[in-house]
Amino acid sequence: MKLSIIMPIYNEIETIAEILRRVRAVELTVTVGYGPENDAVVTFEREIVLVDDGSTDGTREYLRAQEGEPDAVIIFHEHNQGKGAAVRTGLGRASGDVMLIQDADLEYDPRDYPALLQPIVEGRSQAVYGSRFRGGPTKTMFFWHMIGNRFLTLVTNVLYNTILSDMETCYKVFTRKVAEQLDLQAPGWGFDPEITAQILRRGYRIYEIPISYTGREFEEGKKISWRDGLTVLWTLLKYRFAR
Repeated sequence: MKLSIIMPIYNEIETIAEILRRVRAVELTVTVGYGPENDAVVTFEREIVLVDDGSTDGTREYLRAQEGEPDAVIIFHEHNQGKGAAVRTGLGRASGDVMLIQDADLEYDPRDYPALLQPIVEGRSQAVYGSRFRGGPTKTMFFWHMIGNRFLTLVTNVLYNTILSDMETCYKVFTRKVAEQLDLQAPGWGFDPEITAQILRRGYRIYEIPISYTGREFEEGKKISWRDGLTVLWTLLKYRFAR
């Protein structure tokens, strides 16, 4: 099996080398339990789909130097279009059996990959989210970010009759079958509610796995405003009541 790791990138020159090192270092093996003497080991081939979304800080030049790496597919947007557009581009070029979305800012730990892949390998789910609120080992998050996330997740649960704990998580993992049914349009912060709404409306249930998380300082991280929160709410409502 092949895992396509979709990485949207915008001005991440300080972290891009380290996140690539971590992604390449993790062992992509999953043990499937069929009894004490009948465990099966599934090993994934790795494909890293890097989408530079118009970076201006040297990230673009760094990625050009990576061209030719056997495990990497590198795509460049001529100008910044937003995370959703970058993920959509990456999905269009990915060739894996399973897709995983990975931010480039070191907040999420690739060592969680095997746990995220386990439910898919075992056939328990075709879509898995990594939850920062289900007991993972490391948590660093600003209070108001946490409150906003929980509120938007609650709205998701009410509208779509589900019990997610972290709709806004970066770690979204799903099979090619799911990916081929998605019709993603949101260019920016509307991506997370859009993909979640489409997965749920197509009848899939999202399985959650606890993950570790180390949030960056506010000055380092992406600035998400209350307007972005309104975009998320509108996206959730639009897909819930669409015909």
